[in-house]
Amino acid sequence: MPSAMQQVQKVPQDPGRPRMRRSLGVKDGVAIAASSTAATTSIGIGMGALAAYAGRQTPALLLLAFLPILGIALSYARLNRSEPNMGSGYTWVGRSIGPWPGFLTGWVVLVGNVIFMAYTGAVTGSVVLQFLNKLGLRSVLGLELDPSSTGVSTAVGLVALVVVTITAITGVRSATRLQMGLLIFEYAVLLVFCGYALIVGDQPFSLSWLNPFEIGSPTALAQGMVLAVFIYWGWDAAFSVNEETRSASDAARGGLIALVAMLGLFLVGALAFQRVMDADELIRNGPQALTFLGSRLAPEPWASLPLAALMCSAFASLQSSVIPTARGALAMGRDRTLGSIWQRVHPRYGSPAAGTLLIMAIAALLAVLAVGIPELNDMILTAVNSIGLTVALYYGLTALACAVRFRASLREGVVRALRDVVVPAASALVLFGLGGYLVVNYATMSDHFAANPDNGWFMLTLPALFVLLGLAVAAWAKWVRRAPYFRTGHGTDADAITLPMDGPVGSTMDGRVRPPIDDRVGSPTDGRVGPPIDEEGDRTTP
Repeated sequence: MPSAMQQVQKVPQDPGRPRMRRSLGVKDGVAIAASSTAATTSIGIGMGALAAYAGRQTPALLLLAFLPILGIALSYARLNRSEPNMGSGYTWVGRSIGPWPGFLTGWVVLVGNVIFMAYTGAVTGSVVLQFLNKLGLRSVLGLELDPSSTGVSTAVGLVALVVVTITAITGVRSATRLQMGLLIFEYAVLLVFCGYALIVGDQPFSLSWLNPFEIGSPTALAQGMVLAVFIYWGWDAAFSVNEETRSASDAARGGLIALVAMLGLFLVGALAFQRVMDADELIRNGPQALTFLGSRLAPEPWASLPLAALMCSAFASLQSSVIPTARGALAMGRDRTLGSIWQRVHPRYGSPAAGTLLIMAIAALLAVLAVGIPELNDMILTAVNSIGLTVALYYGLTALACAVRFRASLREGVVRALRDVVVPAASALVLFGLGGYLVVNYATMSDHFAANPDNGWFMLTLPALFVLLGLAVAAWAKWVRRAPYFRTGHGTDADAITLPMDGPVGSTMDGRVRPPIDDRVGSPTDGRVGPPIDEEGDRTTP
């Protein structure tokens, strides 16, 4: 009787079927996660917003928000070790809790990223125009390059969006190389200026800056925490390429390294700003706080370096938003919860090219509509604030999925119980509690509806629309597309799609033999589920 290896060798590989490529390592995961989090942009634009809620206790708020986020990151790493899948939370929540919350997890990530890209495109354009103005270029062919012009900023941002989309399509490896170069430059500038500010700042340091109990009110604390969660948002982008890493653990290492690095950068930035500016000055400068810091500490042309770093960060953030969004949609597309266009992989570049282009087109459409319809512009700005609620929702669901899946670890000793169940469950409850508190606060802060960011009912409208639209799409997938995901809650097995790095005989990443694709459970065309998961949540050989 021929051996299993011999049987597999007889199965010809389908040369006409495009494959995703396993070409990434830990460094690439760090680049994607760090670029998606966009520390320089978050520090340059977000610290003023945090100060509006937390005042001088912004460093304390960042430390406090890091605790549940670290618990979420550990949950991602544990789930990724048992089931590496580019759908990440969508796949894990669907399997552990149920298909409806699983679909919503993937849906709010997809919609939130697209809206974030629409807003970030205009921000990127404005930063580019500011930099060109610094270089003395104020008009081109009679067109004034005004950074405050929504139309011109959006036009430049659309060019930037096209450029980063092309680099994302031609290969995530080349995209991460570009991101790593941008990161090195922007972090060098950030650390030099912030480090210098810590030394020469004229505002006296106080230990009260690290005391979260001095934040003005519970509402300010909750709003600041959700905003801080949004600022940390992005480290999980590393898990969206876990089917393109040489080892599944590389994605987890990349995400965790990036997250810890972000904590350090955020604390250095917050302390540096407070050493140079008082609370009112920081709030007043708002999005221009980083460029103001540069002008306060150095003469031109050196004072323009923080602006250049901010421009690099905006580009990297825009690009890193395209990459995980397209891959999350690919995971949903191959489960037939979204249309087949999302699962098309480019035969040459091995990337989800069609989905990437479609995401770019939708984000570009929203950005253009925001120029012609001022109310929509307010809506997009409000959506960015509201994304914090949806991020808290899907982070919380993913951590809860970890606690549910590995609940048997409660009988396996203190360390495993804490790692697999207690810490994930506590992190999920913290985020759910913050979200619930803000929902009640928004619902009661206004007595009428008005389309502006100061209206509580309006602030609730967009997250509610995200969820309701997601439920409608889920219903279509369940009853019209008849997606098998809604019968089982199981996403298509990542190993069901053979990758070039897997070798001609179909060996898996850990050296086990891969059975012929047509004989395996989890083929992306047959709607069946992947290999079973053992009691510890790890893959078993089918």
